[in-house]
Amino acid sequence: MPYLIPSRTPLAPEQVERGCDYLLALQMGGGASVAGRVEADPELAFVLLRLAEDIVWPVAAVDGEADLCADPSVLNEVGCVLLSALRDWARDSPITAVPGIARSIIRFVVSVIPDPGHEDTADTLEALRNARLTVAHAVHSVPGAHR
Repeated sequence: MPYLIPSRTPLAPEQVERGCDYLLALQMGGGASVAGRVEADPELAFVLLRLAEDIVWPVAAVDGEADLCADPSVLNEVGCVLLSALRDWARDSPITAVPGIARSIIRFVVSVIPDPGHEDTADTLEALRNARLTVAHAVHSVPGAHR
């Protein structure tokens, strides 16, 4: 299923911050705390989708270069199905996809990535944010990097 393999243009640090800020606001304050952000940032669905990929792929051990459904691992298959559904949703209806993708990321973090050092999901999301920001800064500070 080659259509499942996304373009891997690295997210810019600003995109990581916007997406993670949305996730944290939703996790800590619910839907009312993120109302209006979607209209102000139509790119948010695709930023959240990329964050979902960056979170799900390493945990599900999905190789970005391989056929995403070739590995018989159950977690790999679940990751494949989840990312495929989120991609379809983001492509077909980016505005309504934003809260759904965000909630899917939060559920994935709560259910699949329990972090003993971060008992609170918001702490785990902040740790993921810091890790993604480190990567984004490293990639975008290299001469000739994607801008």
